[in-house]
Amino acid sequence: MSARREWTALLAISVGSAVWGLTWYPLRWLASCGVSGTLASGLTGLAACLFITLWSGPRVWRLPRSPWLPALALAAGVTNVGFTWGVIHGEVMRVLLLFYLSPAWTALLAHFILRERLNPLGYGLVVLSLCGAGLMLWSPTLGLPLPANPAEWAGLVAGFGFALNNVLTLRIVQRLPEVTPRQRTLMVFGGGAVLGCGAAWFDTVTTGGAHPGWAQILMQLTRPGLAAELVLGLGLVLALNNVLVQHGLARVAANRAAIVMLLEIVVTALSAWWLAGEIPGPREWAGGACIVLSAVLAGLLRHGQPSPAADLHSEQPSRKRAMV
Repeated sequence: MSARREWTALLAISVGSAVWGLTWYPLRWLASCGVSGTLASGLTGLAACLFITLWSGPRVWRLPRSPWLPALALAAGVTNVGFTWGVIHGEVMRVLLLFYLSPAWTALLAHFILRERLNPLGYGLVVLSLCGAGLMLWSPTLGLPLPANPAEWAGLVAGFGFALNNVLTLRIVQRLPEVTPRQRTLMVFGGGAVLGCGAAWFDTVTTGGAHPGWAQILMQLTRPGLAAELVLGLGLVLALNNVLVQHGLARVAANRAAIVMLLEIVVTALSAWWLAGEIPGPREWAGGACIVLSAVLAGLLRHGQPSPAADLHSEQPSRKRAMV
């Protein structure tokens, strides 16, 4: 792959990561309108699927039969629901740092799914990431360095789903080059829509422990007009942003993409400080530094190796044209 195409792909991932770093704020707006975290994920996923369909036409749903596509939808659904719920109900930076243990998960998943060799450096970054998380979460009164609340657990699980999402994207590009970035985006938000709407039935946080039904969910809406505008706006922005990121992920190695995506942490930290007054303490900074360093080391795993996209572009012209 030429240097210009590679830089274009990295720029696409950078812009997408910056946008993701700001999404927590409109999600909290939705929460203030009475929309739970799970329902917010489901509704924005539905809105994004609607925009993708209007943009591409019904043909975007013509997908090949492959287990990799529903696996991508499931991983993306776990990511969207876990991250959305976590940043609404938890401290944004702690949830995000736990989410960004994903480079460690990426290294392990790429080893088993993409057959990328996990060398001693790879094992080192997994240990470094876990040490960073332990440092951030450790407390003499809490015992084991585990997430302290459901929101932090949601961020941790979402990070694993995100790593699986990125690795499966590359796998689909390798095995199913005819699947376009818009179709992959459709799978991503379709998974979020299904899991989010399904999980909303069991989300008792905003109902005082009562099992919610659709009537009760609708009764909780305090500003339905603003909520509808936010859902449609987020759906449009996230759909366009994900197409951009899918374009980049298809052309950059998974571990290298994980480094570029660290821009999200910077944008989130600044916006959380400015808009929510959240200032991480010394342990959060130290643990976060270990997690960020592990992500940088993850990129070194691919040093000197051709990217999967380069392998695809060396194949026959018909396969190259299939990658839109």
